[in-house]
Amino acid sequence: MDIKLVAIDLDDTLLDSGLKIAEECAKAIQAARSKGVIVTLATGRMYSSALPYAKELKVDVPLITYQGALVKNSESQEIIYFQPVPSDLAQEVINFFRTNKVHHHSYFDDKLYMENLTEEGLRYARLAGVEPNLTKDLLQDVVEKKALKIMAVNKNEDLLGELELALKERYGDKLNITKSKPYYLEISNRKANKGDALKVIADRYNVKREQVLAIGDSYNDLDMIKWAGIGVAMGNAFDVVKEAADYVTKTNEEHGVAEALYKFVL
Repeated sequence: MDIKLVAIDLDDTLLDSGLKIAEECAKAIQAARSKGVIVTLATGRMYSSALPYAKELKVDVPLITYQGALVKNSESQEIIYFQPVPSDLAQEVINFFRTNKVHHHSYFDDKLYMENLTEEGLRYARLAGVEPNLTKDLLQDVVEKKALKIMAVNKNEDLLGELELALKERYGDKLNITKSKPYYLEISNRKANKGDALKVIADRYNVKREQVLAIGDSYNDLDMIKWAGIGVAMGNAFDVVKEAADYVTKTNEEHGVAEALYKFVL
């Protein structure tokens, strides 16, 4: 069955180490779109952080952002899917991160907020290409506003791994707890994952599951790779992602996205 919808992760998938889209990948995406294939981006990034890449590729369909918590059309700005973190659980998670003394921040109205401009927070904001905003009390913010995601950042990967296990033991049936990178621990609504968000887009365009191709590299891509008719893991993907995929393409530095598109779409 022909592929009609393609969802592509950004970091370490479509983007190279310089956070750029290689010409080979851009050309393959345009070739797919010229065949009538719907191509979207599926990322843990903020909508505002993903939008410049969508514009570069002339992608004019709903984008999957915040790990699937927000699906928003890049042209009309229509919100298709919105799954914020329940405020009571958000408060508990923030208290958990405070107790364990790790940098954490949250997102409201597509803006990044943190209580302190830490080294980890500033580096994250720089890589995401967004401005950090200071707030006095995230605990109060998550009650008054709708948090799309809460993230902890720490270069001690073992520590984050321990925190991830503890959170999954306590909230595994209530929240989506995942990593986009070994040093990014991300907490979102249980319904906020790339798989559920991709299904929303497929249903919107009357595309069957078997007609969907998903490409990614990390733990947060597992849901969409498993859900899609064809799930593709990057050559640089984590082993668990490769094991879940139907096909393993080349690395992001070797234009693996283009290779996958030429194999399954073009």
